[in-house]
Parts: sequence; structure tokens; C-alpha cells
Amino acid sequence: MSLSGTLSTELSVRTSAEKWFEAMTNKLDQIQNIADDVHGAKLIQGDDWHTNDSLKQWTYIVDGKEEKCVEFIESVDEEKKTIEFNIHGLDIEDKYNVFHLTFQAIEDDPGSPTIKWSIEYERQTKDVRPPYLYLELYDRVTRDVDAYLFKN
Repeated sequence: MSLSGTLSTELSVRTSAEKWFEAMTNKLDQIQNIADDVHGAKLIQGDDWHTNDSLKQWTYIVDGKEEKCVEFIESVDEEKKTIEFNIHGLDIEDKYNVFHLTFQAIEDDPGSPTIKWSIEYERQTKDVRPPYLYLELYDRVTRDVDAYLFKN
């Protein structure tokens, strides 16, 4: 069994891909106030939440347990409405050598937006499970954020 792979999930949402991308590129720090499973976020390096040289620490719930990680933005593609994150440190580095998260807001058909999350990972050992529980976290966060964006 391979120690590395890619997992992804896609969710239909009510809020436009444009509004989703705007929120993820300009209001990322607000997710902690919107999503039930995100219990905290703080800027630990840099001056702006939305630049490549800023490090953020996130506190969240996975499998009923509080975990923490450090994240930075690797790249932003405005045309494809895609953001690539590097996730590491704290609880993540105990399990994974590589954990790259990609967010994409898709609207191929007007009125049918979709949010796609992909995780490229490399487990430290075969005893570490692939990160399915993290995809479940991103699904729950997506539902919470979509409800908020749709209402506001």
C-alpha cells in the first residue's frame, strides 16, 4: 500500500464561485467565526492573512478531538479561482510528511457552483490513515461558510 496519494471532495453550494473565492482570498481570518469546527486562527508570521509569506495557526476539530496546524498560501490563481495551501506543523507533522490542500471554486454552469477540496499527502507510516477525516472537516466547514455567505 502506498504511503502517498490524493483525495478530493466536491460539494454543491448555493453561493456563487466568485463570492466564495472572494471570501477565501480576502476574509480567510473570518472562518473561525463562521465554522463550528474551527475553534481558532491566528496570524503567527507576517502582516496580512492573505499573502504567501504569512503563517497562520489553525485550531479545529477532527474525529472529535482538537488539533492544530500551521498553514501558508503557496499560490493563488484568480482565473481558475484556486488557492493552494501548505499545511504542516503541530498535529499534522505527527502523521504526514506532506499535506498540500487545494481549494477551488467552480461554476461551469451558471447557478451551479461547486467547491472542491483536494489533499495531496504522504503518510509517515502505513499505520497512519489517509486523511479522510480532514475531507470531512472541509465538507462541514464548506456547509457552514456557504450558509453564512448565502445569507449575507
